[in-house]
Order: sequence, then structure tokens, then C-alpha cells
Amino acid sequence: MEVPKFLILLLFAATVARTQARSLGLQSLRQGGSLKVEEESDFLVSPNGTFSSGFYNVNANSSCYSVWYTNTINKTVVWMANRDTPVSIRQSKLALRRNGNLVLTDGVGSTVWSTNTLSNASMEFHLRLLETGNLVLINQAERIIWQSFDSPTDTLLPSQQFDKSKTLVCMRSRGTYLSGFYNFKFDGNNVLYLTHDGPLLSSVYWPKMDTSVFISGRSPYNSSRVAVLDKRGEFVSSDNLKFNASDYGVGPKRRLTLDYDGLLRLYSLNESAGLWKVSWLPEIDFCRVHGLCGEYGICTYKPEPTCTCPHGFSMTDPSDWSKGCSPPFNLTHDSKKLDFMELPYTDYYGSDLDTYHMGISFEECRNTCLNDSRCKGFGFALDGYGQCYPKNFLLNGFRVPSTPSIIHIKITKGSLSRDEVSQLQTYDLNCSRAEVAKKFSGPQVKKSNQYVKYLTGFVSSFAIIEAICVGLTWWCVLRKHADEDYMNIGYMELVMEIKRFTYAELKRATKGFTQEIGKGGFGAVYKGVLGDGRVVAVKRLEGIVQGDAEFWAEVSVIGNINHRNLVKLWGFCAENEHKLLVYEYQENGSLDKILFSDVELGLEQRYNIALGTAKGLSYLHEECLEWVLHCDVKPQNILLDDHLEPKVADFGMSKLFKGIPDDIEFSRARGTRGYMAPEWMMNLKIDAKVDVYSYGIVLLELLTGKSASILLSPEASPVSKHKEHNQVVQCVTVKIGREGLEDVIDPRLHHEFNNKKLERLMTVALLCVHEDRNARPAMSKVVELLVQKDE
Repeated sequence: MEVPKFLILLLFAATVARTQARSLGLQSLRQGGSLKVEEESDFLVSPNGTFSSGFYNVNANSSCYSVWYTNTINKTVVWMANRDTPVSIRQSKLALRRNGNLVLTDGVGSTVWSTNTLSNASMEFHLRLLETGNLVLINQAERIIWQSFDSPTDTLLPSQQFDKSKTLVCMRSRGTYLSGFYNFKFDGNNVLYLTHDGPLLSSVYWPKMDTSVFISGRSPYNSSRVAVLDKRGEFVSSDNLKFNASDYGVGPKRRLTLDYDGLLRLYSLNESAGLWKVSWLPEIDFCRVHGLCGEYGICTYKPEPTCTCPHGFSMTDPSDWSKGCSPPFNLTHDSKKLDFMELPYTDYYGSDLDTYHMGISFEECRNTCLNDSRCKGFGFALDGYGQCYPKNFLLNGFRVPSTPSIIHIKITKGSLSRDEVSQLQTYDLNCSRAEVAKKFSGPQVKKSNQYVKYLTGFVSSFAIIEAICVGLTWWCVLRKHADEDYMNIGYMELVMEIKRFTYAELKRATKGFTQEIGKGGFGAVYKGVLGDGRVVAVKRLEGIVQGDAEFWAEVSVIGNINHRNLVKLWGFCAENEHKLLVYEYQENGSLDKILFSDVELGLEQRYNIALGTAKGLSYLHEECLEWVLHCDVKPQNILLDDHLEPKVADFGMSKLFKGIPDDIEFSRARGTRGYMAPEWMMNLKIDAKVDVYSYGIVLLELLTGKSASILLSPEASPVSKHKEHNQVVQCVTVKIGREGLEDVIDPRLHHEFNNKKLERLMTVALLCVHEDRNARPAMSKVVELLVQKDE
């Protein structure tokens, strides 16, 4: 398919601009010179232009002096001088003083950072950026006096030596460049470790500390403590840690980065697209990354790693799981007012008190914690040895069926109802503590009186046999199906954190499904009012072929996805053929009902809708713990709240309708005519770029005020005989080429025409609808482009 000429010109202009920007950069900074934050041309470039060094805006009002890869789509930063003390974007500068000291000052002239390289004023110095990405201060004899390679931030570059004096420290979170809590460094025993240095305590999570370092292939005997990543993608360390990039060999540019989620990743650059791909990851159970879910939080596989709170607890910060969960009570020191909540198959790694015991009863272990004001809970091993683990912190929580222990969290009596506590104690098909103990049982203490033992066993056998016969008869003849349903429902309700409604409840809430507020390919949506007064939107799904258990499992994953720009799923119903989803209700309805009507929707409102939608999709693609594709991004699936804040709806439908993984032959989640990426028609494997394409079409609709269906009509399109999925793009680009941007945009926007903002939206839209999916930006990059400050 022919690429639109406008797109070719746009990309060519961007390439030329990038080349010109590189040529405008400085090769070096000499004594008495400075780089000013306001001056766009005040930056250094490496000899071949691979790296640039200058001021990098970390938010709207502050900046850090940094080094970054030049030709990456997201301007990947590999080093920062002042990551924890950003300077103002006004009047800050980096100056090489005549005494040889490199100094970074803020807007009022205060020193924020310096190299402390004082020398004789008669000596000559200059600052240079090498092709390796190393920022160096060199004297007249070409000797390096200071180099950025000696003080890495979160990234190690090829040929950069990593030794005992250096530490990689992750970012605080995605887009937040402050120092985070994960470190990569040599410890005192000469081994490279990944550690979580949290607000409460520090701990090692890779390699595993509960096994010998020799088992992981490491050795503590070499005290040189040095490592290096070479240009071929091979990492070699003095502790015998070795690994290669999956694309091993000279060629790709690479970086080893400790990411904000605590995982060390080796990346390789696709220079033609400016995008990175992961070429190595450590072998680590994701739920064993310490600090992932914070205090009280539990990492659970559903089936992907997901943070959850114990029942009754809530997230401390809805936007940051690392801050953990908060209890609905304050613990008292009065043991008479305390109780415990049981969490089977769960453990909180580490933080054991000095009152650890072995060979004691469960009751004794419980009382030990109950009477110790330091103890927040205890673990009791179900291996028959009576091991008791009182804990002063409940951190690094994880839950897997193979965990042979039960954690008991200290709570205040009355903070949870008896039913709620008993429900938690019957996790995993109502398996009692005795049954779990039997599963992981070890050696048992023999009874002294064998005669009593055998007599009791003999008499009990008859009673047990009789009970079994009666029970089997009852189960087989009368209650077989009812009991199976009861057990399945009980289990699923426990592992899911959203409410399960009955069909009768939702029929009553919607007044017999009479008030229809929308209808799509997956079914109709009805307005309803729950018994507690909450207004909801009830989607009645059509064509679900999954069984109840599979449907519940998928809904569980969707229900755990939370973001301000995603519609919140409150509950579901699964009763035989009745499959319904219950969402929060949005008063303003979907975007199409406002955009394609006579309602005034200003430029700022449209821009905010575009940005919020991008943030929601970026979260689905890159931030939530299970990767989710939408596959049907369109105005009908973008809802608006009372403040016109966008909330993406219908995400996860591809999972419920036999969605994506490696099978692209499904039909219900293929998207909508006019919004579908070319990959659908070309029988290619589907990835996140299909959502990027559909989002680009939505941006074109926001700009033109016309729906894709109108732009697709033959009489509306100035280009004929083009394939349907590209006709919208052809229509807009040709009009821009003929008439200019002002004649293409919605006439209702002319009174507030803002060239920069409209041009930015159009540029992003055309990038998103590029025929080559590799040329489309990721949604995180779209967010970055839209939030950048107007010049």
C-alpha cells in the first residue's frame, strides 16, 4: 500500500530537524563557558551523534542535566547529574569555571551539583561527550579528570566498568526520575545483588537468599568485584555472573537498566524505529521482588502477578502499590481486644522476630504473637515440625498454592465480621487447617499408649465407614450438582475482589432491562440502580461461550485493573447463559454522543480527552500487571464523567470472547469498521499497535468533528478505490495537502484556533495511523508527546 505523501514529508522533516539539531550541538565546552537551560542549542553531542548531553525536562517546571541516546523515540536518558535535585527551567546553567570545576547552578545561582575538580587556573580543561556515552572532563594532556561513568544512575552502558564503588539505583516510578528503592550492586561478600532498600528495611531478593550463592552459579571468592557489559551484548562479572543478549553480536546499541519495578533488563535498540526491545531478563519469580506490593500487600498470580490487599484493607495510595495496604483499624496493645485473620498459602518473606520457635503448638505460637506488642502477625509452618514465625513487619507478601504455611494477621476484634473472618479461613475450596497440614505433613510424634490408639482406631473405623456411605449416597443421589456449584462459587468469590450479583438482583436494578443506554458488538448496556442507591451501567453480554469458571477467572483479571482513565468494573453475574458485567455509571455517556452533536466541545476539552484516553491505553499496554489489548478503541468506548474526564470502556472484551494470544482468527474482538489497523486485513500477528492505530483515528475525529463512518463514505472521501482501513487517513492527509490544516479541522474550533496544539494533535494522529506498525509510537510515547510544554 502506498504511504501518503504527507506522511513521507512529515517523517522527512522530522529526520532533517533531528540532523540539524545534532549539527547545532557543541563538540565541547571550554573553561569560562556554560550551557544554559533556556538555550535549545546549548547541548553537547558525541562525535557520531549517538549520544546528546544537556538539560532534560523532568516535569513542567524543572530540569536535570543528563545524557541520553539521541535517536530514540522517547529520548532515553542513561545518566543524570542531579536526579534528586532538579533545577528550574529558568536561568539554570552548567558552567565550566576557570579553576576546572564543573558546576550546575539553579535559577538563583545556588550550586546544586559539581565535580569538585579544582586545579591550577593555568591548566586548560574542556568538557566532552564521548561516543561511548561517557561525559568526561579532560585536561590539556587529554587525561580524564572526571567522568560520568564513575557515578552511574540506573543504567550501565557497553564498556562502562562496574565495580564495588558503583550502584545502579532505579527510578522512583514510570516518568518519575527521582531515586527509587531498588539497587544493583556488589555486596560485602563479593556477589552482585538486587536489593530493595525501602523506607522500613533493606533486603536482597536476587539471587535467592534462602539458597547458597553457589547454587545460583555465583562465587564469593574473587574480591576484585568488577563487571562489564561489552559491545557484543555479553555481561561478565567477577562473581561468575554471565549472560548474553538474545541478539548477541556487534551491531545493536544496548543498555543495562534497573527499571522502576525492580527488574534488571538488558535492552537492544531498533534504530530504524527508535524503539527498545528486552534482550535479557534475570530468572526471578516476579512476586518475589521485594517491596512490590508494600506493607500488608500480597502478590498473587491471577494468572499474571497482581497486587491485592487482605480482605477489609485498602490501598494506601491508589496510584502506587509500593506503599502497600492500610488496615481499617489501629492496633491496640490490649491483647484482649485483638484477634487474627488467617491467610492460607501465604507468606510475608523476612522480618522474623527473635522469638522464632520450633516444635511448639499452634496455640502457643498464636499466644506468643498476641502478647508481643512488636508482632503484627505470625506464620505457622504446616510441615509437622511446629515452626512459628512471629513478624514485626508484614512485607514482601506472596500467595502461591505450594506455600506450606499459613499467615495470621493481627487485627482488632470486631473490625471484620465473623462471616468475613471464616470466609478467609476457608480459602481454596474450604480446605481446613487440618487438611492443609495433612498435605504438607512431616514426621509425627508417636503416642505412648498403643493399645488405646488401636482400639480407638478400630471403633472409629466403623463410624467413619458408616458416615462415608451415608454421605456418598446423599452426594450421588440428591446433591451432586448443587454441591459442585456451591464449592466453585465459594472458591471464586474468595479469589475475586469484585462483587458477584445474582441475575435477579440485576434484573430488579434495571427494572427488567428496560432503560437501554447503549448497544455494541458485545451486547446492550442498561442503566440500573443498586439496592444501596448506586447508579450503575449493566452490560448484558451476548455470545459468551466460556464456562462459568473460565469466565469468572477472566473477569477477575479485568476487575483488578484500576486507573482514573479506565471505567471501573464493580461486579458481574454468571448464571448459566446469563453473563453480565456491572460498571460505574458515567452521566455524560460516550464521546460520540457529544463530539458528533451540536454540543460545544472546545479545544482544551478535546485535548484533555485525547490525553486522558492515551493515559488509559498506556496503562493497559505497559503498566498494569497483565498485558491487555483493547482491540476496539473508538468514541463509543470512551465515556465521559461529570468533568468530561475520559474513561476507556470495554477493555478486556477480547479476553472474554476468546481473545488474542497467538490466535488471530477470532471475530468478535476484531474492532469496528473505520478504526481497524491494516494488520487485521494482512493476517499478521496482533499486538498493541492495533490500539495505537485506532487511537489515531479517534484523534482525527476529535480534530475534524466527523466520524470515521462519514469519512469512509465515497462522496466524502477525495480519494477513491483505496482500501477501507486507510481511507480515513487518505481523506484527511489529502485535504491537508490541498487546503491546509485550518480547513480540515472542525469549524467549531476556529474561534480558538491554536496552531501549536492542533499541529501537535495532528502530528501525533498521523504517527499513530502509520501503515507500518513499527513506525507507530507506543502509547507511553503518545502521552509524552501530548504532555510536553508549549514553547
